[in-house]
Amino acid sequence: MSVPKYTSDFLAKRFLNSNRNHIRKSLPLKDPRQQKARDYQKKILMKKAKTFLPYRLEYFAKLYGYSYEKCRLSHANTRWGSCSSNRTISLNIGLMNVPAPLRDYVILHELAHLNHMDHSKAFWAEVGSHDKLYKTHEKKLKHFSPGI
Repeated sequence: MSVPKYTSDFLAKRFLNSNRNHIRKSLPLKDPRQQKARDYQKKILMKKAKTFLPYRLEYFAKLYGYSYEKCRLSHANTRWGSCSSNRTISLNIGLMNVPAPLRDYVILHELAHLNHMDHSKAFWAEVGSHDKLYKTHEKKLKHFSPGI
């Protein structure tokens, strides 16, 4: 929930107090055991990802002549990866749960964004020059979820 800047603390607290029951009913409550299991799974995946993804990214970058600023690992619910204009490549730790060719496709996709920050024909041509089966990999990746 957000509060407009001009709203006083008094008004915000009064609103929360008067709507407490409605807010509690509206918020989804998570089973603590499920949350603990999910946190543990994230921890294990992060450990695996740290020992693999940055090195795989570096391997492909050197192989195809790319240079990036840094590699960041995330656990976003909707994205497998991203590439920022400051040349940071973010990779989702959920990639550790997909088959290796799909993982490689995501890495190559993000590396291609270093030269093309869009999904133009030139971008897809570059991805295709490194991964001949990229269309198949892209379709297969849709059967997996990046969220944990």
